[in-house]
Amino acid sequence: MGEAIDPAAPKPRKVPRLIRLPEVKHRVGLGRSTIYRWMAEGRFPKPVQLGGYVVAWPEDEIEHWISARLE
Repeated sequence: MGEAIDPAAPKPRKVPRLIRLPEVKHRVGLGRSTIYRWMAEGRFPKPVQLGGYVVAWPEDEIEHWISARLE
């Protein structure tokens, strides 16, 4: 029928989805200036550099930041 699952096989890693600034702004309801100011103050997650001037945020970090605000 199906393939047998090898219990010794390594578990697949979950690769975090990266989201760009327009989606971050939409999700958190903040503008670009506020996001970058709060990053400088340590109040908002920092992005990862993708190359040149391109940055993105790990989706799970943004979701965690939002959840922490709701507590």
